[in-house]
Amino acid sequence: MNFVSTRGTAAPCNLSTAIAAGLAPDGGLYVPTTLPRLGVSDFDGCASLPAIAVRLLQPFFAGDALAPELAAICNEAFDFPAPLRALATPQDHVLELFHGPTAAFKDFGARFLAACLSRLQRGKANELTIVVATSGDTGAAVAAAFHGRPGLRVAVLYPDGRVSPRQAHQLGCFGDNIHTYNVSGSFDDCQRLVKQALNDAALQTQVPLSSANSISLGRLLPQMSYYASASLQHWRAHGRALDFVIPTGNLGNAFAAILARALGLPLGRIVLATNANDVLPQFFAGADYAPRASVATLANAMDVGAPSNVERLRWLYPDDAQLRAAFRATAVDDEAIRDTIARRWRNHGEIHCPHTATAVRVLEDLRRDGADGDWCVVSTAHPAKFESIVEPLIGRAVEVPPALAELLRRPAQAEPLAADYAAFAQRLREL
Repeated sequence: MNFVSTRGTAAPCNLSTAIAAGLAPDGGLYVPTTLPRLGVSDFDGCASLPAIAVRLLQPFFAGDALAPELAAICNEAFDFPAPLRALATPQDHVLELFHGPTAAFKDFGARFLAACLSRLQRGKANELTIVVATSGDTGAAVAAAFHGRPGLRVAVLYPDGRVSPRQAHQLGCFGDNIHTYNVSGSFDDCQRLVKQALNDAALQTQVPLSSANSISLGRLLPQMSYYASASLQHWRAHGRALDFVIPTGNLGNAFAAILARALGLPLGRIVLATNANDVLPQFFAGADYAPRASVATLANAMDVGAPSNVERLRWLYPDDAQLRAAFRATAVDDEAIRDTIARRWRNHGEIHCPHTATAVRVLEDLRRDGADGDWCVVSTAHPAKFESIVEPLIGRAVEVPPALAELLRRPAQAEPLAADYAAFAQRLREL
């Protein structure tokens, strides 16, 4: 299978090239030339997450140099669970994606991408530098996945003062081949610097670069796997599709679910939940798509004012009317996030991070408006990463998972950086 740019002017390429490049030469995002069709029966005999991932991703790896390594890559990347659990309210479920090394869903895609790139780098003399902008969780997942891998370096950019204290500690606690910068600006500023570097041909001749943001095909494709696994588990148990509410910022995780459904997996309705950064809800309500500066919220990993994966969404649904008919998006403000965290603990004994609480609130509103069927909220991060928000609302300490506790015991540091491209490019040359 070949891959092309969402902007249509870059030449088709194979999967390895698309993964190594990160961003297409014309500035677009890589997408497959064709979409395979996969039904429930295609996964007969596949029970584990790695086995489902291998079957799901085989068509995309067909004919590529990485194809013989796919099973090993999936087994290496998906060595922790993504359990589907019942919530206290009837017919409501939660897909827990926070059981990886950095307690966030980004661990799945980051580990898969690292496993791919480490294989593609074998025997190469020049190091590859991964540049990644993070609004909270991506950077730590990428740092953990790439830490200590030969031939690979990582430059992580995060907005100073706009991530939780524990997120900031994770971002700066690796060292070695991981370089962390706290940028004076917003996530959108960080993302702009990364995209500018990836599009800088002169810089690339000096410092070969790739991306590990959700713009990377190597992160997008594997993220379909846990949606496939959850939807197949539910289908096999109940014989009906599972609907999803997905908290989203840059739209990568949500687009993975949308793409999995497009392939034929038994996902039902998909609703997007955002925080006060309501670019997507405004668009789906009928307004022109109008990116704007992001605002800081309690659900900081979703503080995105210009979601990159809108390009992929419009590639899949080129007609805006058709796109708006297929999905809805709802914004939740900080007051409602706080109320949901406190109330779900008080009434049901559930502890949710601010991002998960955003999705829970949207599901509650859907139920109030009469939504039927089986629904699943996607839990993207462990609440212990946001103890300064969650603990005062529930009146107790949140137990820290062992992997996160180990990271928090390490010393951490980050280098200040202005939101200036020339300064960032110079840092990359000096790595």
